[in-house]
Amino acid sequence: MESKEYIVRKARPSEFEEIGKLMVATYSQLEGFPKPSEQPDYYKKLAAVGEFADKPSGALLTAVSPAGTIEGGVVYFGDMHYYGSGGTATQERNTSGFRLLAVSPSARGKGIGKLLTEACINRAREDGNRQIIIHTTMAMQTAWKMYERMGFKRSKDLDFMQGELAVYGFRMLLE
Repeated sequence: MESKEYIVRKARPSEFEEIGKLMVATYSQLEGFPKPSEQPDYYKKLAAVGEFADKPSGALLTAVSPAGTIEGGVVYFGDMHYYGSGGTATQERNTSGFRLLAVSPSARGKGIGKLLTEACINRAREDGNRQIIIHTTMAMQTAWKMYERMGFKRSKDLDFMQGELAVYGFRMLLE
């Protein structure tokens, strides 16, 4: 199945818990990424990802298969004030961002991460913002490479430390 067969839409409240579980499972399996025992507050945030949907200009987006299966999710922010990261990203103006992108292990390699990223880029343009910001880690090299192929550029000014984990900033200027 290719990503063209999937739809990206706002998640329904009844799906929040399932998306949270998908995110916890995805992030806890990343080699080199902190485990739930090392950063329990971060994993609580992942499990409760639906709370981000209540933020002004925010949305929890999900990728759904033709059969109705949730295969991925991402949190979009139309206003960086609510982005909730470390570093300087929350001070950026006329800027969108997205965080916590996750794709079900069974759906990897089908273009779902790219589909979710494109949905966030399109929303940023619709919101009239001039750039979009994201963060990633060394443990997320597959996503890192995808972001660069899509036109995101490293922005060291957005880097920060999350505990002992280095988090790297990227931005894409929107035209």
